[in-house]
Formats: sequence, structure tokens, C-alpha cells
Amino acid sequence: MIKVTGLYEACEELERERGISKEDILEALKDAMVAAYKRHFRIKEATNIEAILVEETSEIGIFRTKVVVDMISDPDTEIPLDEAKEIDEDVEVDDEVKIEVTPEQFGRIAAQTAKQVLTQRIRDAERNNILNEFLEKKGTLTTGIIQRVEGRNVIVNIGKTDAIMPQREQIPGEYYKVGNRIRVFVLNVKETNRLPQVIVSHAHAEIVRELFELEVPEIEDGIVEIKSIAREAGYRTKLAVWSNDEEVDSVGACIGPRGSRIQTIVGELKNEKIDIVRWSPDPVEYIVNAIAPARVVSVDIMADDEEAHEAMVVVPDDQLSLAIGRDGQNVRLAHKLTQWKIDIKSVSQMEQAEAENIRNYEEPDEVEEEDIDTQDELQAEIEEEMNQQVVDEEDLVADSVDESEEAAEEE
Repeated sequence: MIKVTGLYEACEELERERGISKEDILEALKDAMVAAYKRHFRIKEATNIEAILVEETSEIGIFRTKVVVDMISDPDTEIPLDEAKEIDEDVEVDDEVKIEVTPEQFGRIAAQTAKQVLTQRIRDAERNNILNEFLEKKGTLTTGIIQRVEGRNVIVNIGKTDAIMPQREQIPGEYYKVGNRIRVFVLNVKETNRLPQVIVSHAHAEIVRELFELEVPEIEDGIVEIKSIAREAGYRTKLAVWSNDEEVDSVGACIGPRGSRIQTIVGELKNEKIDIVRWSPDPVEYIVNAIAPARVVSVDIMADDEEAHEAMVVVPDDQLSLAIGRDGQNVRLAHKLTQWKIDIKSVSQMEQAEAENIRNYEEPDEVEEEDIDTQDELQAEIEEEMNQQVVDEEDLVADSVDESEEAAEEE
């Protein structure tokens, strides 16, 4: 057998540095020894070869398991009874014995092969550990350090690996400086041949949820519940909250004493505007809250099925631009928050539309009366023509009779 000095100390150090268990490293070492032995003797298929490690002496060797027989037919898998008794006096036919086959000067060959196998095994184990760790972190918030910017992607170190933050997951206009700490949302984890590829986001709506859960104890305790989030990163976020306790104000809890909680979150999000609205099971009330800060005159439910969810919102004339928001941002976020299609009109626009509807409703009646008068006149003309035709036919018959009588008299 081969003496391996400091083996267990090295395994414990690898376990501390790489997070790979000592047992996995020792198993990899034994597999490497078997692989080296098979390569040295050019053995492709053999299931009765194994490496045995004696922990007390830190020795490792290659052993071949053989079956005890009276007559040998395969020397690679069988051993005669007399030779087997030299190893173990109590052995009998059909028993199995382990025979050491560690070659002399095998240490150097084994070391080279073991290094290759161990390196690959350590990489595989490290990749699996990272994969499992970040699969657990998927959908959560973590802190990283910006390492570098590659093209349009930002590379963020989040511990044992570097994550990629693509352009679509970045906040528009944000400058990402190398070395800065940043809170990111673990969006996805993809397994690759090398280290797992972790995709993170700085613009995801769930970042706002995580920040509120960290800053608002009532949310963490389950008293206040975040029902919905609509975010346009870097510009504005709408948050719908609901209190399960009548004595706790959901909006006030999120704002905090003198706005301390909301100010902390706004600072974390680089002064992004946050609207906290009260969620309601009543769609009309919920839509009114979502349109805030604009005042609402009325809300008419146009369709309330799962596919449509359409509502008409009427606001004062001076509130129309506020209700719609710059580039339609306010109504767009309200739609994302409530999942209702919202059409906003001012009071004057509604009055004008109603007036047009009334006029369009009356005009068809006038047309119908004109059509009736025209039809009556046409009918009278037809009857007059028919009567005239009858008179003409009677005159024609009379003229024919007179002509016939005159002809008879001449004859």
C-alpha cells in the first residue's frame, strides 16, 4: 500500500476553502487510484477492482476481489483454494477474497492521474454546491459587488460566483461603477458545463417587495400584506397593501413615523417615486385608489369577466393630465397594479360624448320620416300612372270598336 502523508489535513483544508466535504474528496481519490491502475495496465472493463483507504495509517492501495474455486477458468476473477488459504485460513470455496495488486513504483503514476481526476471532481463538486446554493436563493434579494462592465452587461460578484445583469434588468440611466455594492434580485440560475450562470436584476418589482419586508415589521409579521406591485424601474412604483388587522393602517405602516420607512426605501432605490395605495376587494374602490394622486368623479364597470376587466374612469378636467401621467405612466401602472383595463376621460369629454350619442340617436328618426314621405309620394305617382294607363287602354279599345263599325257600314 502507498503511504499518503497529510491526506486528511489537506481534505479538511479543501472542505473549509471550497465547501466540499472531506468524504467526497476521499471518494474522488479512491476513484482516481482505480482509474490510474486501469490506465497503467490498459484494463477497460473490470468491476472487481477497488481502492481501499486505511484511515488509521493513511495508506491507500488497489485491491482485486476474486472468488475462491477448485479449478481456475478466469485468473482475473478467480483464485484457487490453496492460494486463498494463504491469505485467510478460514476461507472456503465460493467465498470472496480481496487481493492487493498495488504495483511497485505506482505512487508517481497514481499521483499524476489522481491530480487530474481530483481536479475535475473538485470542479464538479464546486459547481454542484454553487448550483444548489443559488437555486435556493432564486427569487430572493442578495447583495453583490460590481466587478466589471462587459458590453451592455454588468458583472456582479455575489459570493462564490459572478452573476450577469443584462441590460433589460438594469435601471435606465443608472451608472454602475466598478467596486460599488448593489442589491440585486436573483432572477434565474442556469446549469452550464462550467460554473452555473446566475442572472440577476436591479429593476425587478420583487426588489421593492423585499425592501418593504426588511423595513416594515408589520409585513414581515404578516399583519400587512402586499397584494400587488407595478414598477417602472428608476421612475415610479405603485404598491397595493392590505391590513389583516382593522386596528393597523396598512398605508401608514408602510410610510412609517414621519415617513422614515418609506424614505429609507426611496433612498435605496435612488429616489424612485413610490405610491402606496390601499387594496380593496371592491374593484371600483381599488381603481379609485390606484389612480391616485388624481381625484376621481366616477368609475363605470364596462365588463367584469376574467378576460376583459374594463372600466371607464371620469376625472375633473384639471385632473386629466395627472390621472394619465407623463407619457401615460400613471394609468399604465394602475392597469398593471389592478389588472383592469382603464379608460380615462374628463368630465367635459364625457359630456361631449353623451351629446354626440344623443344627436346620433335622433338623426335616424328624421331620416325615417323623410323616407316615409318619399315612399308615399312614390306610391301616389305609381297609382296615378296606373290609372292613366287604364284610361288610355279604355280609349284605345273604344277607338278600335268605332273603326270596326265604320268599316262595316261602308261595306
